[in-house]
Amino acid sequence: MTDFTMEKGADGVAVITWDVPGKSMNVLSMEGAATLDGFIDEALADEAVKGIVITSAKDSFAAGMDLNILADFQKNGAEGVFEGIMSLHKILRKIERAGMDPKTLKGGKPIAAALPGTGLGIGFELPLACHRIFVADNPKAKFGLPEIKVGIFPGAGGTTRVVRKLGVMMAAPFLLQGQLVDPKKAKGAGLVDEIAADPVAAAKEWVLGAKDADIVKPWDAKGYKMPGGAPYHPAGFQTMVGANAMIMAETWGAYPAPKAMLSAIYEGAQVPFDTALKIEARWFTHIIMNPSSGAMIRSLFLNKEALEKGANRPEAPDQRVKKLGVMGAGMMGAGIALVSAQAGIEVVLIDQKQEAADKGKAYTEAYLDKGIARKKTTPEQKEAVLSRITATTDYDALKDADLIIEAVFEDPGVKAEVTKNVEAVIPADCIYASNTSTLPISGLAKASSRPEQFIGIHFFSPVEKMLLVEIIKGKQTGDRAVAKALDYVRQIRKTPIVVNDARFFYANRCIIPYLNEGARMVSEGISPALVEHAARMLGMPVGPLQLIDETSIDLAVKIAKATKQAMGDAYPADAKGVDDLMFWLYDEGRLGRKAKAGFYAYDDKGKRAGLWEGLAAKYPLAEDQPDVIEVQHRLMFAQVLEAVRALEEGVLEDIREGDVGAILGWGFAPWSGGPFSWLDIVGTPFAAETCDRLAETYGPRFATPALLRDMAEGNESFYKRFGPQAKAA
Repeated sequence: MTDFTMEKGADGVAVITWDVPGKSMNVLSMEGAATLDGFIDEALADEAVKGIVITSAKDSFAAGMDLNILADFQKNGAEGVFEGIMSLHKILRKIERAGMDPKTLKGGKPIAAALPGTGLGIGFELPLACHRIFVADNPKAKFGLPEIKVGIFPGAGGTTRVVRKLGVMMAAPFLLQGQLVDPKKAKGAGLVDEIAADPVAAAKEWVLGAKDADIVKPWDAKGYKMPGGAPYHPAGFQTMVGANAMIMAETWGAYPAPKAMLSAIYEGAQVPFDTALKIEARWFTHIIMNPSSGAMIRSLFLNKEALEKGANRPEAPDQRVKKLGVMGAGMMGAGIALVSAQAGIEVVLIDQKQEAADKGKAYTEAYLDKGIARKKTTPEQKEAVLSRITATTDYDALKDADLIIEAVFEDPGVKAEVTKNVEAVIPADCIYASNTSTLPISGLAKASSRPEQFIGIHFFSPVEKMLLVEIIKGKQTGDRAVAKALDYVRQIRKTPIVVNDARFFYANRCIIPYLNEGARMVSEGISPALVEHAARMLGMPVGPLQLIDETSIDLAVKIAKATKQAMGDAYPADAKGVDDLMFWLYDEGRLGRKAKAGFYAYDDKGKRAGLWEGLAAKYPLAEDQPDVIEVQHRLMFAQVLEAVRALEEGVLEDIREGDVGAILGWGFAPWSGGPFSWLDIVGTPFAAETCDRLAETYGPRFATPALLRDMAEGNESFYKRFGPQAKAA
């Protein structure tokens, strides 16, 4: 079976149907593109065919391009990428011109796209090349060009066509932000033409009635002017300046794709359409050949998808959760109950007092009420979700649960008591999980009579927004518990990583040094603004000082005290500067954003009002400030070296989990693809050399791990040594 089929109707309309076998959504392969091209040629040459409708046999239209295409293009270098992209341009331009006379613009055959559902990426670039776009009245459908979010931009004509169709200002949300919209918003924005109950029937009707003028795109017609003005027009010039400022404000210059896209828009807007397509293809090639692009695609598409599909799931029967018990109805427990009930799972939410349990359930109600106000949820959906949550103090309600997630206070004694009380009620085969962010799972499992069924499931806050879930295997955790946790995370549509037990596990182990390094630099007299801006220019979503404020300074103090107690004499001596600063802020009552006072000052509404001036009084600025690269190296290697040590020590078993977990868990510079991808970009020899210099200047926390040293000596990359191909071999 091929990706495309064509049926010529007696009414003179040829219907080309897209249906990729074995895929829930269509993706475009080069073989599929060639088949489509052949059908277009055949239909245009057949005198009996009056017009063409391109549609899908699935509920959606298409999800985008098969990413293996880009890998195939790259095998022949930049020239291969450019020629491959231009071959797609040629097919789509053929659809757009539809056999019309190039001078008179007459004699072409109308071609319409009929989309039953979602069309993204190339799945929307193809319709954009058609003469009219009909979409089903499906509020769940999404349309747009989200490529910018994964390190590339629309390179098969989407950038050029959307700009020429809407103008730079109106196109900006869809191109520079990757915004996706439903049918009504897509029509309102001018991205699609018609919403129809039966888009294929509506498309056929239009095709049979279309005239020559109906199929000439505005940019091919004589006298075309770009909406809002071209770059050399006064209004257009202002738009370009604003777009450039917007990109820098959102990306801090860390991401190459937005700048390349804007260059393609600016240059392409000043030349004829076909030349603009070549410019788009050249800038797209430039981005594809940038290692950042490949790293982002690998981590945010390929690796993420592999982990979500169970790449590291042990062999075990289906472990999907039917009834979940959540112990503790605080912020975390309430969030876990919310996402679980939304996924169709029956939830028992337990707390010591009924009032607390009810408050936890009310969190879901308030969240759904906001969804109703934004028209993302219906009252009926709200009632269905709430009906799945039972808020109670009665442990007997857990007697038929198949998974328990404990989310009580971070105290081993409290957790141990809850474990024993719950295990007295739950079935023998029920899996028990602790949602702890710092306490070792093997230690908590000592309170359990069935440690092989005890596991860690670490959610990130807020649960409903954060995409990552960290699953922690204790020393005695069995395969079925791991499979249960993975199947549950898949049910709630989040991305799992599986790590072995160790203090702080993986994510917190890496993020705490980032926070500490930022605070340490302040204690050394380095400008707090330099620290924060250097982090943002690295691509971090927030600077370390802001993140400390967000997570709270009292939490940082608590972690420092607990770590010092646990490590004893092994507690690093160079932590004193950080501890002194954090303890001072704590004593000053500056607990972070929740107290409207921390590293930052806040207004009455809790909005940041700049870095707190009082820092300078306690920690005056040094006369000699380091350059921004030095600050960035300290912030970057503080995180990356912990990731390497986690792999070295066996906490991490798969570098894909290390990269995906870093990006989704704490926002590690997404442009880099994650810590291991970043090390592959800069090269292990450079990384080891830089670590040696940093260690000599700042101390042993930057010491080069033995694994990194070994790889540097052989100029090895992490993905060649530890990637899935290497593991398979």
